[in-house]
Formats: sequence, structure tokens, C-alpha cells
Amino acid sequence: MEYLIPYGLEWANLLVRWLHIITGIAWIGASFYFVWLDNSIRPPAPGSELAKKGVSGELWAVHGGGFYNPQKYLVAPAELPKELHWFKWEAYSTWLSGIALLTIAYYFNAQAMMIDKSVADLSSLQAVGIGVGTLVVGWTVYDLLCRSPLGKHDAAFGVVIFALITAAAYGLTHVLSGRAAYIHVGALIGTIMVGNVLMLIIPGQRKMVEAMSAGRMPDPVHGQKAKQRSVHNNYFTLPVLFIMISNHYAMTYRNEHAWLVLAFIMAAGVFIRHFFNLRHKGRVELRYPAIGVALLAAVAVAIAPAKPVATAPAADPAAAFAKVKAVIDARCLACHAAHPTQPGFAAAPLGVAFDTADQVHQNAEKIYKQVVQTKAMPLANLTNMTEAERAQIAAWYESGAK
Repeated sequence: MEYLIPYGLEWANLLVRWLHIITGIAWIGASFYFVWLDNSIRPPAPGSELAKKGVSGELWAVHGGGFYNPQKYLVAPAELPKELHWFKWEAYSTWLSGIALLTIAYYFNAQAMMIDKSVADLSSLQAVGIGVGTLVVGWTVYDLLCRSPLGKHDAAFGVVIFALITAAAYGLTHVLSGRAAYIHVGALIGTIMVGNVLMLIIPGQRKMVEAMSAGRMPDPVHGQKAKQRSVHNNYFTLPVLFIMISNHYAMTYRNEHAWLVLAFIMAAGVFIRHFFNLRHKGRVELRYPAIGVALLAAVAVAIAPAKPVATAPAADPAAAFAKVKAVIDARCLACHAAHPTQPGFAAAPLGVAFDTADQVHQNAEKIYKQVVQTKAMPLANLTNMTEAERAQIAAWYESGAK
């Protein structure tokens, strides 16, 4: 039955990843909606019935064939509603499924997924310890800064937090593989986001509800603090969404300056998100998406692969291919085979196998991109492919991959 363990882990990976996407959509969707709602509501007319009831803003919307009239109270309504909807399980479920996925995909297979010996020769325990430690320290530092005088100055606080997250990315890319470093920056941001919900937003809401239940006017400070953390979470969303898909794009995390690439892309996400937040308030500031697009364009230009050096056609294409196939058999077949021998893999990644010459020819462009241009493969260079072997594959492909 031991041979079924990798297969079972593959199914666990699939199902938990699916759950993570579903709950993430629910959480981020709620975040986007409520920030839009806060920015879009308009105050009622002075002296109107709504104003007398303590409503600070309202709006009308139409969706799905019905009209909606959300209202926000300055502090709280006169009476506690019998049925009150809470928004917390989306956040908890997203984080829990994310940690489960991190454990299945990375911690159970740390040698392949987290360690790049050309970066740092770590043990599996050390790599996992660095990953977990980053989440704990990251949340602690963020929360302390929020509670410090700096937390009262939104712009300065945002700059400092961005700098600290960038510093974390720099540190992680110098001890873990690029792919693992990126995913742990994402896990760090996700942990901060769920920490805000668990440790401050929901407790603050509970205190407000408890005050109303006891017949007291709730302290507005709880709502103000919750709103601040909720806005922080809103600006984190686009960077963390990029990181969730980044493992498909080795050109970013395998770059020599992967931490800087990530910083630019995260900054672009923040500027774009800021544009939408302002637009909800009726302000159209096109400079912000322009800055975001400019940052993305700058990254695309900066990390573009160099033009390949022209190589003379091989005197004997069959002999050249035989050498390339020998390299692929030695360095790639452990994972990319009908029956992988690398622990942790039940099937060839993305279904790409190199058992036969036809399969190698069919995937020549993919091999070139992953082995030569981005050097993303072999994964963490587990099989110790040499630069000479990469050059051999490059010469074969650039000569026509015959």
C-alpha cells in the first residue's frame, strides 16, 4: 500500500487546492463588496428619518432582478437585530485550507519543493522551520506596528509594511527555493489578513454586540479599529492573488532578483486596488492604474530572456539528440515519466513525460524554456543538472531541435 501514498497526496493536493480557491473567492469577494459599500454609501439628508435613526450612509442597488437598500449606522442601531449576519468563516476556511495545502505540497516534500542547494543547503526541518517562523514573526511585527503610533498614519504605515514584506521576500529568496519563497510571502500576507479578522475585527464586533445586549451604547473605537484592519486586508488582496498563481510562472520566482520582481508586482497590485477604492468614492484617478501598468511593464522588460546566441547546425543531428536524450533521461525522468521515481510524485507534473524520443521532440519548446531560459527545472535542481548540460540542450533546440 505504500506505493499509493504519493497518489493519495496528489488527491489531497487537488481537493484542498479546490477548497482553497472556493473559500478564497468567498473571502476576497466579501472584502471587495464591503469596501465598495463603505466607499459608495452617501449620507442621508440632514433632519431626515434616516439621519434621526443614526444612519451614516445608504445606497440603492439593483441585482438579480431585485432592489437593495443597504444602510450603515454611525455606531449601532437603536435595537440589536434578531438575526445578525457575520462574515468570518470565509477568512478562517481560506487560511486553514491554505495552510493545509502548504503542508501537503511543500512541507511533506520539502527536499523537492522548498530547498535549492545552490541557494542554501538546508535540511527539511530547517526549511519548514523557516517557513513557519516567517508566519509567526510576520504577524507579530505587523500587529505591534498597528498598535504603535505609526498605525495612526495610514500612508507611512503602508510604506513601512510594504518595505518589511519586501525585506521578508529578500530574506526568503536567499534561504529557500524561489517558488517556496514566493508562496511563503503569500502565506505571510494571508496570515496577517486572517489574524486581523480573528484577533481584532471579530472580537471588536463581539464587544459591540455585547454592549448592545447589555443596553449600553457600543464604543465606536472598536468599529474604527476593525475598519482600519479591513482596509489593510483589502490592499493585500491583489498581491496575495498574484502569489497564489505565481508558481506557474518560473520567469518571476527563478529570476536572479526574484524578491525585487515580486516587490514591483505587489506594488502594481496595490496601486491598481487603490484606483478602484477611490473610484468607489466617485474619484477617477487614472494615474494609479497607469503606475501599476508601468511597473508591470518595467518588470516584463527587465526579466525578458536574452537573445539566444546563434549556434551552428549539428554535424550529426541524430548524435546531438542522443546526447540530449541521455541528459534528459539522467536529470528529468525521475519526475517526468509515466511512472515517476522521485518521492512525492504520483504522476508526471502537468502530464508532461519524456519517456520516448517523440515526447521529447513534442515538448522541445517547454524543455528549452524551463531548462535554459528560466532554469526552473529540474525542480530545485534535485538531479544536479550542470551548466554544460543546459548548454547542450540549448544548442540542440536553437539548431532546430531535430
